[in-house]
Amino acid sequence: MNSKLEEFNRRLKSSKVAVIGAGVSNLPLLSYLNDLSGKIYLFDKNNYDNLSDEVKESIKKFDIITYLGDNYLENLVGFDIIFRSPSCLPTNKYLIKEKERGALITTEVEQVLSLSNAKSIGITGSKGKTTTTTIINEILTKLGYHTYLGGNIGIPLFTEIKNITCNDIIVLELSSFQLMNMSTSPNVSLVTNISPDHLDIHGSYEEYIDAKKYIYKNQSKDDYLILNSDDKIVRDFSKDAISSIKYYGIGKNNNVFYLEDNYICFNNKKIINTDKLLLRGKHNFINICAALTAVSCLVDIDLDKVEDIVKNINSVHHRLEFVREINGVKWYNDSASTTPDKSLAGIYSFSNDIVLICGGYDKNISYDPLVKPILNHVSKLILFGNTKDKIYDAVMKEKKKISDSNLQIYVMDTLDEVVDIAYKVSVPGEVVLFSPASASFDMFKNAYQRGDLFKEKVNNL
Repeated sequence: MNSKLEEFNRRLKSSKVAVIGAGVSNLPLLSYLNDLSGKIYLFDKNNYDNLSDEVKESIKKFDIITYLGDNYLENLVGFDIIFRSPSCLPTNKYLIKEKERGALITTEVEQVLSLSNAKSIGITGSKGKTTTTTIINEILTKLGYHTYLGGNIGIPLFTEIKNITCNDIIVLELSSFQLMNMSTSPNVSLVTNISPDHLDIHGSYEEYIDAKKYIYKNQSKDDYLILNSDDKIVRDFSKDAISSIKYYGIGKNNNVFYLEDNYICFNNKKIINTDKLLLRGKHNFINICAALTAVSCLVDIDLDKVEDIVKNINSVHHRLEFVREINGVKWYNDSASTTPDKSLAGIYSFSNDIVLICGGYDKNISYDPLVKPILNHVSKLILFGNTKDKIYDAVMKEKKKISDSNLQIYVMDTLDEVVDIAYKVSVPGEVVLFSPASASFDMFKNAYQRGDLFKEKVNNL
């Protein structure tokens, strides 16, 4: 029996509750609130016609009161509990006003961590967090532990709390939006790295960094904080943490698991030869070190078993995901690389000449870090999306300084054109890498839809 959950349910029954965000992921929450006989108020910036059929059905079925459209939050007044979506930051003026009036502003993830009796591992960072989260979950399940995977990936877990026991392990990928102002933290918190991201939404880089810190701000001295020793910003998180600090990274130093001489090592022992891994790229080898360090905080690790498990972990969907080989050219889907730093990791994962496809929604990030790697490792650059001109200008500025640069650049309008030209200009031995270095919202619902469409078009060639 979960007494904390029972108490929260009683509070929900007697409270005026608002849910912000009419995405499909909130459907379980709407159903849960309906079962408690509470009146449901749903807020979303989309108009009714733009909602999914599943959400429309729930609105009718549960007799939900809706506030939709451009000024949807003007009616957010007088609520006791407000479940905010990650995209509605706690800095929103309407949320601030309600909080000052006494409302509890919370999220599904925050309540999972607050109410569950299970141990938890939370992963955040600017890049690598989805892969690391997936690796952690894979290791734990293959070692025989029952896990619940949620946050940015997996399933909404709030409605599963009643089924989660103290013997289970919750694994959460956490974004800055989910972490911001959170009043609780996971038992094991892992930070992969920090670089500029989501600056189109966060007020500043400092706000973005501060949001990430909530992954450990509410830990106790019995909890663990896992940090990438090679990232100075991340390393400095240790200065104000009260939990036990463990590091991972390149070389032994103070690292628990570390990468050295093409081996993943532990206690001066080479345990995994990276040449035998399905996952490719130095960044992924570091992600494995991160995952192993986090897992070792909660369970005893059998190194022989772990070696077999890790060797058989394949790439995560949309992250250096092999699609197919055509006429001696290998095609990879790296659509989840939505920043220049993430795309850099993909570029450095191959020794082949690369046909690089870049471009998408502009998050107000500089593309200068991509320029020299493109000129050094890319044979053909194919650009599309809102950032195509921005990337083109950055590359051309440097390319003009290099007299012997053979880089070919193609600027296209649609994904169909992008795939067609990549097919025409690529030659045997090259790699076609779809790594946009930009968000997807200019042309697609999200990075996963973008990647799925890319794979579909490649498989139809």
